Amino acid sequence: MNSLSDIFLTNLEKIAKWARDRSVWPLAFGTSCCAVEMMHAAASRIDLDRYGCLFRASPKQADLMIVAGTVTVKLAEQVKILYDQMLFPKYVIAMGSCAISGGIYVDSPHVIQGIDKIVPVDAYILGCPPLPEDLAFEIMKIKGQHT
Repeated sequence: MNSLSDIFLTNLEKIAKWARDRSVWPLAFGTSCCAVEMMHAAASRIDLDRYGCLFRASPKQADLMIVAGTVTVKLAEQVKILYDQMLFPKYVIAMGSCAISGGIYVDSPHVIQGIDKIVPVDAYILGCPPLPEDLAFEIMKIKGQHT
């Protein structure tokens, strides 16, 4: 049994680790129509906030990048820069067939044929459009990797 002092006295690192283990902060980064499905997952029906998923606008505060949609050759460098600015541990979800393989733009020379050519991907969400429920499921799986 823990003594009363163990309950009230702890260091800041333990508190930060506890908070990090129970939350995922994705980078708000959508490039096309799949971003609407990502917003749907954050809206009231699925409500990712109740799972400790808070969208951030800064890569230095985020630990999950959700690449939702088409990534062009011009945008690929910016995606890599954002990924490099994220702190460890960091995870990437490729959401939608355009992010995974180029989707309907597979023959276009201006579209990256899979975001995994730019950054390492931890989870893939299939579909065009992908389901918001699948995004919530993958985030819960990644959240399980934190512990």
